[in-house]
Amino acid sequence: MKTASLAKQLLHAEGLGLLLIAVLGYAWQGFAWWQFALALFAPDLAMLGYLWGPKVGSICYNLAHVTLVPLSFLALGVVNNWRVGLQIGLIWLAHIGLDRMLGYGLKYPTQFKDTHLGRV
Repeated sequence: MKTASLAKQLLHAEGLGLLLIAVLGYAWQGFAWWQFALALFAPDLAMLGYLWGPKVGSICYNLAHVTLVPLSFLALGVVNNWRVGLQIGLIWLAHIGLDRMLGYGLKYPTQFKDTHLGRV
């Protein structure tokens, strides 16, 4: 197996792990599944940034698909007993995990199909 191929497989597996942990955390908190289904693809609204070109689009998309933002919601949720923050963070992390598992990575400013996981 080639090294690049193994690295890519590990990144996809990492996405699956993130998705599973987020879904398990969501279930453990007892949040409503209809809200999960409704909000799961909300981060993809950031693709609208591509209406202003690939540079703006990649910035918008990446801000909505980097784990730091939903992790911040989780931290604020835990520290402040803010259940909505926990819920948002878990759904958002599930979305990012699903994207990574499927091979959708952070975008380069060249075009939408150029990602850190390879060309989509």
